[in-house]
Amino acid sequence: MITLENVTLTYPDGERRMTAVDHVDLVARPGVVTGLTGPSGSGKSSLLALAATLIRPDSGMIRIGDVETTRLSRAEATALRRERIGIVFQQSNLLASLTAREQLQAMGELGGSRARRREICGRVDELLEAVGLAEHAGKRPAQLSGGQRQRVAIARALVHEPEALLVDEPTSALDQERGGEIMDLIARLTHERGTSTLLVTHDLVHREALDALVTLVDGRIVGREGDASGAGRLELAHA
Repeated sequence: MITLENVTLTYPDGERRMTAVDHVDLVARPGVVTGLTGPSGSGKSSLLALAATLIRPDSGMIRIGDVETTRLSRAEATALRRERIGIVFQQSNLLASLTAREQLQAMGELGGSRARRREICGRVDELLEAVGLAEHAGKRPAQLSGGQRQRVAIARALVHEPEALLVDEPTSALDQERGGEIMDLIARLTHERGTSTLLVTHDLVHREALDALVTLVDGRIVGREGDASGAGRLELAHA
């Protein structure tokens, strides 16, 4: 589970500070795809970076499972990301010289015991099968379509079996059909694996793939739709 309680983040802006995330309370539950939407500059990506431990909040509490991340050292936060958090960026960021299989295998070489590395490497082909790329495991990024590269990135993010999956605009570089396939894939894997998924999107054409939706404006939550079961109606929260 991903939990944010009364989280605030500010950035320097000349002689003043700009508020990017303003007293946000948010829970992303296991097996649920929670979408974050809102206009450009609303704080979506900042909130995702906070959940990913890439930046620290000015105040408030953030937990991944039972770990309060705001108290971690930089080394501890890095270890947490490696072991319990999967991140998918807008661009797939694959290594040009590695095949799809090798992209995932490389993640198994990042820390952990020898037994843990063997366990992760043994999961590679199962994950490529899960994202529909078993027949393309030996291909390098240049031989794959944009949608296929994004599938590799999703499989790579899941190779450590993270409890939290953080996804930033996964369809931004894809056409509507390929984007729909990626959103459906993320939803299916989230439900099957019980991952807590937090997904930033500006395009609600694929709204049906989300179980819950949170709307941000100027760093504040102004709308919530859905709940842990994917049911519920829009409720407005005026701060």
